Amino acid sequence: MRDINKFLILASVLLAACTTDPLQESPDATGGPEATTAVKICNTSDDAVRGTLIAKFSDEAIPALEQAAAKYAVTRAAMTRSGIETVDEVLDQLRVTSLKRVFSDAGEHEARTRAAGLHRWYVLHFDEDQNLDEAAERLAGMAEISTIQFSIKRQMAFDGKAYPFREGAPGKTRSLIRSEFNDPNLFWQWHYINNADQAIATTSQAGADINVAEAWKLTGGDPRVIVAVVDEGVKYTHPDLAANMWVNPNPSPEFGNQDIHGWNFTDDGPITWDQVSVDASGKKEGDSGHGTHVAGTVAAINNNGLGVAGVAGGTGNNDGVRLMSCQILSAKNQPTDYTVSRAIKYAADHGASILQCSYGYQGSGISSDRVYERTAPLEYEAIRYFISQNNCPAMEGGLAIFAAGNEGLSISNYPGGHRSCISVTSVSPDGLPAPYTCYGPGCNIAAPGGETSGLSGGEKAGVLSTLCSEISGSDYGYMQGTSMACPHVSGVAALGLSYALAKGKHFTREEFISMLLTSVNDIDSRFEGSKTSGGTINLEKYRGKMGTGLTDAYQLLMQIEGTPCLKVKTGKLELVTLTKHFGGSAKDLTYMGVEVSAEDMQKLGMAVEPKMYNGQLMIKCTKPGVAHITVKAVGGGNRPGTGSVMGGIEITKTFAVIARETGAENGGWL
Repeated sequence: MRDINKFLILASVLLAACTTDPLQESPDATGGPEATTAVKICNTSDDAVRGTLIAKFSDEAIPALEQAAAKYAVTRAAMTRSGIETVDEVLDQLRVTSLKRVFSDAGEHEARTRAAGLHRWYVLHFDEDQNLDEAAERLAGMAEISTIQFSIKRQMAFDGKAYPFREGAPGKTRSLIRSEFNDPNLFWQWHYINNADQAIATTSQAGADINVAEAWKLTGGDPRVIVAVVDEGVKYTHPDLAANMWVNPNPSPEFGNQDIHGWNFTDDGPITWDQVSVDASGKKEGDSGHGTHVAGTVAAINNNGLGVAGVAGGTGNNDGVRLMSCQILSAKNQPTDYTVSRAIKYAADHGASILQCSYGYQGSGISSDRVYERTAPLEYEAIRYFISQNNCPAMEGGLAIFAAGNEGLSISNYPGGHRSCISVTSVSPDGLPAPYTCYGPGCNIAAPGGETSGLSGGEKAGVLSTLCSEISGSDYGYMQGTSMACPHVSGVAALGLSYALAKGKHFTREEFISMLLTSVNDIDSRFEGSKTSGGTINLEKYRGKMGTGLTDAYQLLMQIEGTPCLKVKTGKLELVTLTKHFGGSAKDLTYMGVEVSAEDMQKLGMAVEPKMYNGQLMIKCTKPGVAHITVKAVGGGNRPGTGSVMGGIEITKTFAVIARETGAENGGWL
């Protein structure tokens, strides 16, 4: 009978999700007597936390609840009753031991919390032996309650394995490194600078990286940009992270004034990263260092002569972006709706402009935004609250960036698949899809996530970042997963915001996302045939489904400053049409020449200087990299005007050339 009831509830949920506006509650869901029990229960108890339910009360019920809370506060006792007689009868029957707001009073941010309706969410705790479905049905029958939600567990988007870093014979990347940073193990971070190092993988593809070395010459980050790492706790004492940790200027009494670098929302205490638990069989389980690894990819301290580099970790002058640890996972305790929503709200209220999230509903069957909004309303409202805050002067709103998932499904996991979030897929050092990555609808952009088995380099083909020596024996190591791809995009976005601050630029959230998702290099053109690495995958099924392309940090900075990029394929004589930049009559203009430095020619392996031919730029690069060229033309004649001769006006355009071993499918311009 219990299974039948679950089925009927889920069927009603999905029906309601398909027939109501996802951004508004239906008239029957406002707490009126017409509201049906089934419609109020928004998800099922499968994989839910026992002894916990989350309820959204009607506006009319809030004054009574807050009056009751004030009375309990005087006695310092845990609130167990609502002050509403009919509701309290049910709470008494369920033997509720705690009733409190999901999001406590937000002080200076309370007004906007209430405007978003987040003050209406309450969490109820009772005996774990209580039948969750029956408890939900009883509460849903109350007119004062508009929504009942089970607190569902989440999963991290990686395989659970960490490989400690050990010194080995360097491949050819060390001799070809293109960064001036002195981090000693940067040469193993192929995901930043990929020179087809054979020690990483015999199939390594030059240029299959995020092209960040050139970006670092323009900015390494800005402390005003805060990235919230919603994950395991970040080891804030790590020597390669400590200086880039966010420091709370006003620790809160709510958290015992101990939320210095963030908070542990799963254990409701200070941040941890080295917890170990033992199950009934004696098996040890515990933290993996996942949150610390992710944080290092975003902003490990650069140019400090230590360990590894981070995408937005600065230049060694205390100028990296800041990392806020919003811990939702500890030892074997999984993230839940309750913990992740509180973590996201905390990030919004404490200045974060980017959410770095490598978790999700894995293999949940959620296949549309409408169903997600209906079945996870608490988390959805928290995300919507976050992206509505203006915490960075360079951009209106915030960015929520998620891992696409590791089940190899042809659809993104949620929440990342939602249209308001950015979902990141994963590629390997060969520039091809990692066998585990999800792909397809909802997936927005690709980044290096690594492949620690199946390629010749073993774990070296994974992503190298910071770890916790307390649990792995080393402060550095490799992991793989869309969890590892995701922080690359978060780091690139953080660099972009940092550069916008430096340039005094300001963008809407939509403008910035558009620039981020179009600052990419082509990967689809190589998706032919199959790939064998620990298993065989058909590459053609990924074509057009990994997102817009492979994220490129330098291209994003060029878009921010307004310098157009020309993307060319190495080893091929390219003719690039410049109509986009010189107007519809570009082919009829008189060109005065093309200027490029000898250093840039050598960098891209140009044997012959680029030149204009029939209105097109003729260029051949033999090495992947970045260079600048300047094209001069005349508008209004075949030569510039002088004091004695009528002529045209000289037009000068500077371009950034991005050379990669894959071609550009957009005609060469961006």
